[in-house]
Amino acid sequence: MGSELLTTAEMTAADAFAVSSGIPSLTLMENAGRAVADAVTARYKPCPVTILCGPGNNGGDGFVVARLLYEDGFSVRVAHDGVSKGDADIMAAKWSGETEALAPDALRGAKLVVDALFGAGLSRPLEGAAAQVVEALNGLPVVAIDIPSGISGDTGQPLGAVYVTAALTVTFFRKKPGHLLLPGRALCGELVLADIGIPAEAADTQLHENTPALWHYPHPKAEGHKYDRGHCVMVCGPAHATGAARLAARGALRVGAGLVSVASPPDAVMVNAAHLTAIMLKPFDDADGLAQLLAEKRLNAVVIGPGLGVGGETRELVIAVLTSGASVVLDADALTSFRDDPDALFARLHDRCVLTPHAGEFARLFPGLLDEAAGKVDAVRTAAARAGCTVLLKGGDTVIAHPSGKAAINANAPPTLATAGAGDVLAGFIAGLLAQKLTAFDAACCGVWLHGATATLFGPGLIAEDLPEMLPAILADLP
Repeated sequence: MGSELLTTAEMTAADAFAVSSGIPSLTLMENAGRAVADAVTARYKPCPVTILCGPGNNGGDGFVVARLLYEDGFSVRVAHDGVSKGDADIMAAKWSGETEALAPDALRGAKLVVDALFGAGLSRPLEGAAAQVVEALNGLPVVAIDIPSGISGDTGQPLGAVYVTAALTVTFFRKKPGHLLLPGRALCGELVLADIGIPAEAADTQLHENTPALWHYPHPKAEGHKYDRGHCVMVCGPAHATGAARLAARGALRVGAGLVSVASPPDAVMVNAAHLTAIMLKPFDDADGLAQLLAEKRLNAVVIGPGLGVGGETRELVIAVLTSGASVVLDADALTSFRDDPDALFARLHDRCVLTPHAGEFARLFPGLLDEAAGKVDAVRTAAARAGCTVLLKGGDTVIAHPSGKAAINANAPPTLATAGAGDVLAGFIAGLLAQKLTAFDAACCGVWLHGATATLFGPGLIAEDLPEMLPAILADLP
């Protein structure tokens, strides 16, 4: 299935498209219930199971699951609030077993619970009997249909104080943003995506899960040479803060840039020279000197920000880089130096720029946006439109957005990436891909995915220096 992510509204439209294409809605519900039942029987032996059914389509799916699990030898109890609508009412009538009130007592003796209360479209906190029974789950293994009840399918955020934590979640046709955004991703447990017969063309969206299906790594060509793969420059800070630029440089070289240089201020030249081998060293004095250096157009991608320091000198260096015509990754101090006048930065950005803030830096450049937006994806999309370039909000659920509204959520980053210097390596990965002429959005998406994949491959004990060294094994498996 494709990498598209559907919001709850888009999923509703996809269901309607399927029905208008001649697929009966009851068939879709039957297929959904069967997918859940198949996932359960693949993981659990027959045991006492309680199915919690809500009033809508999620509850209708639950009644299908109840019927099928009973046929597979499970001891099934169905707890329901007594109200079913539309197709759910028809499926409820097909259940020949007993139905009891939706209440904590329905969990008595259960070894497994199926959460069919509410799907991804729920927009209000759980309350009443539903909240009471969820509070009484007390660690029972739960299989959630669509998304754990009480979690927003669009944002992954709990809608209130009461919500389900699932061991397994089965969703249909396409994943929803809430399956990948934290904390929703963690609350879903294992995620199964099931095909229930909705046509692929119903996935009409600009939001994707960030996977290699979304971009193409630029493998070297037999007839190529190093100059075809670009020359990436890392702007280095003063002598006491040179490590960040070297980490970025190593990342750019490993990800495939043909040549990589560290642009070094005079006091840092000897420090850098003692550490660099395949990576070249290019001294510069100030913003004018950096501009003269970048006048060489073969220097086609630049990282600026890590280790530079915050203030006017950094702002001048950033302006010099942005007027050079090169592709640019702006990170760390390059962003914070414009916190008092972000519009001065935005006015100079172009479509070959990538901003890579973490949440704090994002808040400095786009004050209030994370709180005002409908969710993380909307915030980053708005930021990209405002800045006029690709924006990447770093985190365990990194979001990348293009000014056009195209966006991606990355879900392969392990928690070990929360280590000093990892962001500098990411900046190098992205710049190295920009040097190889990937678009800003594709370079950002590819770089973020590779960042997560390398960290996962290394495993526990990760430090930033390890990340580039994992790249060869990852790149060898990319199409």
